[in-house]
Amino acid sequence: MRKVITYGTFDLLHWGHINLLKRAKDLGDYLIIGLSTDEFNDVKSKKSYHSYENRKLILESIRYVDEVIPENMWEQKVQDVRTHDVDVFVMGDDWKGKFDFLNEHCEVVYLPRTLGISTTKIKKDLFSIKNG
Repeated sequence: MRKVITYGTFDLLHWGHINLLKRAKDLGDYLIIGLSTDEFNDVKSKKSYHSYENRKLILESIRYVDEVIPENMWEQKVQDVRTHDVDVFVMGDDWKGKFDFLNEHCEVVYLPRTLGISTTKIKKDLFSIKNG
């Protein structure tokens, strides 16, 4: 079995997230999501609308996702790859080059982002609607 892993906050789920998950799953048989915990998001100065538990519930209901694990810190990726026998590490191409150190442990793939959508765009659009 070929295992794939990706990481993210996955807040305000949208079709760009779904495209990433589908393309990641297409690279293997089993897709693991390292989901940023609320505490780790605080470290990253990132605020989620949905709690970790609710984001996990949403991700677990998506047919491409086989397992969701907590992402507690930047440094855990090598250990996750080893612990879960991961073959492919996947991230959006906005992270290109940032995780190349994982090539020692698995294949690293950067997938193109879906154009025209992002959580940041959704938040900006909602803010402009509220204030417009």
